[in-house]
Amino acid sequence: MLPNSRTAIFPMFLSCLILLSRLKRSHLAGDLISKLRMFFSWSFANISFFQPHAFLMIGIPGLEAIHGWISILFSSMYTAALTGNCLILLALRRTPSLHQPMYYFLSMLALTDVGLTLATMPTTLAVLWFDHRLIGFDTCLVQMFFLHFFSVVESSVLLAMSFDRFVAISNPLRYASVLTNNVIIRIGLAIVARATVSLFPLPFLLKRLNFCPGKILLSHSFCFHADVMKRACADITVNIIYGLYVVLSTVGFDSLLIVLSYTLILHTVMSLASPKERIRALNTCVSHILAVLIFFIPVIGVSMIHRFGRHLTPIVHALVAYVYLVVPPVLNPVIYSVKSKPIREAMLRVLREKTKG
Repeated sequence: MLPNSRTAIFPMFLSCLILLSRLKRSHLAGDLISKLRMFFSWSFANISFFQPHAFLMIGIPGLEAIHGWISILFSSMYTAALTGNCLILLALRRTPSLHQPMYYFLSMLALTDVGLTLATMPTTLAVLWFDHRLIGFDTCLVQMFFLHFFSVVESSVLLAMSFDRFVAISNPLRYASVLTNNVIIRIGLAIVARATVSLFPLPFLLKRLNFCPGKILLSHSFCFHADVMKRACADITVNIIYGLYVVLSTVGFDSLLIVLSYTLILHTVMSLASPKERIRALNTCVSHILAVLIFFIPVIGVSMIHRFGRHLTPIVHALVAYVYLVVPPVLNPVIYSVKSKPIREAMLRVLREKTKG
């Protein structure tokens, strides 16, 4: 079979898999799928290099029958994430008294959460709403880049926010002189540059791989690097090593520095004489600590499951990934609006203006 004949074979393979995936699970469907895979593997046997035109995504495995109801939950969460974070951005912009370093970093976090939400929302809702499960190979790589890009940016922003809290508590008199507008702009540019440089090689490392025609079914309704690279038939050692390096040098390194920052903050707080001053100082960190926990705990869970959780059911993989990508953008605006009175008042003021307008 000639290599250029794969253009005709691959769409037929996809159509067969989609049709069979919609059938009820039965021995007949299982036999048909296994025979189809054998046939197409034989058909592509003489092709030295293959990359699929598209991948097949899934929603929540085992719950396909109620995807319509699940889509209502996800639509509500995505709406809440976009509305809450955009409201924070608007409130910070329209309130001059909040033009301070702490709130500049909060606006970075809100903007990152908007980006992270938009990176996964189209494909997730397409799968849940319309059962549209195909995603082009190049489109998948683009989504994968931005998904991981915003994750690394969020980790870096949380680290910058911990540095902000450390300076504010340990040396409040020099707070404004240390974190000037120019310094904050440089920190923001460094965060974007770091994420771009770290993740730029990932799509090209995947483009060089030879993929298996029969392994096009992804484990999620979006593209993860660890998930996509496992669909290859080639040696993925380089991808594994580089992926681990990116995780350790970004999220892993940031988490260690955040722990170090709070160790120093705690040491400073314990040296304060008045218990009221201690409580007041720690209270300024509560929102950030909660934001750190709801981001880093799912990140660690996803990393561990992809590397050591092969025995776990697919639904566990899917749910942990959704918690990692959907829950932080939803909860961060709630946390900061509840714990921060200036933010809450600014958001309510914007809502009142919109209502009057």
